Amino acid sequence: MKWERLCKLARELPEVEESMWYRTPSLKVRGKGFVRLKEDGATVVFMLPSVEEQEFLIETQPALYFITNHYRGWPAVLARLSKLKESECRIRLEQAWRRKAPPSMVKKRV
Repeated sequence: MKWERLCKLARELPEVEESMWYRTPSLKVRGKGFVRLKEDGATVVFMLPSVEEQEFLIETQPALYFITNHYRGWPAVLARLSKLKESECRIRLEQAWRRKAPPSMVKKRV
């Protein structure tokens, strides 16, 4: 997966815009960041609904998902773009978008 392709997939979701977040390229919905490219250009951060989801993803797909100490205890996960498949990317984008989009927008997306 390339960042450009990830952005294209994300733009299929309502009101997604490309922006900057922590001085790196990101995706936002109504000004709220839900995915960002890390400084290394090879890793993305996806927001998650819970720390339990983070732990599950790391445990079940360690070649794809990981965290650094900075993200320990925070509902987010790092993903290696080189290992990220389109179907998995769509799932993570939708989940992260739902975490940050306004509830009224999420309801319309059901």
